[in-house]
Order: sequence, then structure tokens, then C-alpha cells
Amino acid sequence: MRWRRCPWRRSIIISKGSGKPGLHLPTWVGGVPGVSAAMTRYMARKMDKLDIPPIAEFVEMIADTGAGLYACQASVDLFGFTRDDFIGPVKDVITVGEFYDLAAGGQIIFT
Repeated sequence: MRWRRCPWRRSIIISKGSGKPGLHLPTWVGGVPGVSAAMTRYMARKMDKLDIPPIAEFVEMIADTGAGLYACQASVDLFGFTRDDFIGPVKDVITVGEFYDLAAGGQIIFT
């Protein structure tokens, strides 16, 4: 591994010859009319080509494995959601502390 600086001055670790992942567009480009919709179509085609399931199907597959899906209490409060706003596989709305209690001894893949 070697350290390398990307154009926006953030340090990243890349293995030699791996290239740069991502699109490398500044965040503000998403605010240009039509760019968001174009990128959504682009990503949908790319996911379809790679046989990646749509988000709804992916969430269902995760729930079918027995994995727990929980909503973040802080996000729920921030955006004014209620428990009824979430899809069926979401087991509960919990705080970060409750999440770590539930995950104790297990493998946390994404927080």
C-alpha cells in the first residue's frame, strides 16, 4: 500500500496500480439541473448490468437472512418520521447505545 493524494486534497490509501474508484465529481455538480436524474439512470443501468438487485429487493434479501434492520432514532427525530413510515422489515427505531447493546458479541458490518 502507498499513500496518495487525490485532487481534492484528501489522503486515500490505494494499492499500487488499482486506479481510482468512484466518479470523482465535486459535490456541487449534483445541484446542476438534470445531473441527479442522469446519474440515477446511469447507476441503475450499471447495477442491472452487474446483476445487483434493486434496493427494495436487496433489503428483503437481507431481512430474509435473519439480519436485524433498525432505524436510527436521531435520524427519525431529525426528519420527523414515525415508526409507521418504515417498511415492514425494519424491526424498531433505536438509539446508537441500544444498537451497540444489541450488537454486543456480534459482527457490526455497517453503522
